[in-house]
Amino acid sequence: MLNPTWLKTLVTLLREGSFQRAAKRLGIAQPTVSLHLKKLEEQVGAQLVERGRAGCRPTARAELLLPYAEQLVMLNERALQALRAEVERVGASSNVGTYLLPPLIRTFLDDGRVGQLELNVASNPDTVSKLLTGEIDIAVTEWWEPVPGFISRPWRYEPLVLIVPAEHELAHAGAISLEHISGFDMLGGEPGSGTGRLLTAYFGKHGVPRVSMHLGNTEAVKEAVKAGLGISIVLASAVAREVQDGSLCAVPLQGLGKQLMVAWRDRGFRRPAMPKFVHHLMESTIGAGRLSQ
Repeated sequence: MLNPTWLKTLVTLLREGSFQRAAKRLGIAQPTVSLHLKKLEEQVGAQLVERGRAGCRPTARAELLLPYAEQLVMLNERALQALRAEVERVGASSNVGTYLLPPLIRTFLDDGRVGQLELNVASNPDTVSKLLTGEIDIAVTEWWEPVPGFISRPWRYEPLVLIVPAEHELAHAGAISLEHISGFDMLGGEPGSGTGRLLTAYFGKHGVPRVSMHLGNTEAVKEAVKAGLGISIVLASAVAREVQDGSLCAVPLQGLGKQLMVAWRDRGFRRPAMPKFVHHLMESTIGAGRLSQ
């Protein structure tokens, strides 16, 4: 087995570019850095670092090893954190992590329930992947497929709304038919969020509106809608500020919304069934009257 201490020294050495800076970063003597590198090179049977006037550079063999070394170092550090129960690592899909979680994290930390909380915001597929590989402890997502060894719970139901510029013909049209909406060009947001599957079922025989442009994230979508490039469908919480300041109009869509989910690894009977942050999420949802549907 590769020694995690030696691997950490290698990763730090290549990041810092010199033995002196690596020693300072690690808080060890410079000869110890050299010793760790020597032992690791002996273990793998290859030279890993080239020394030159410009500093240290990875060899071709080190470049092959480095991605795995970084992952092993990260997992080792997170395993130690888990044993000390110092950090709860939360991952969230982009919309959830951007528009819903920050105030809840603030109240959670203010309650002093845990020493530290890390938030990792990524796409929904990446967030799920990080939970499965142990990079995060809790995933708060826009969709979740059951996986053996993991527990999931509905968190809150979030309505989806049609967003248009304030001066758009649909802004004050009252009841809007699906056929009417399907005649407009739609702006697409983040891939993998699950919205496309919901819209396919929602529009049914009328057909999902043509997506004229894929913009990758909700912030870009909102700015494009303001500029008159099209209309879009987003989480209601994502446009609360814009609706309040009048820069966008959110048109309700009857019966269209997302069941947001929270998932975590099943630790068995030896640990509490529900992580502290998950418990906080559930309490906050009940308190706000936003029960899952």
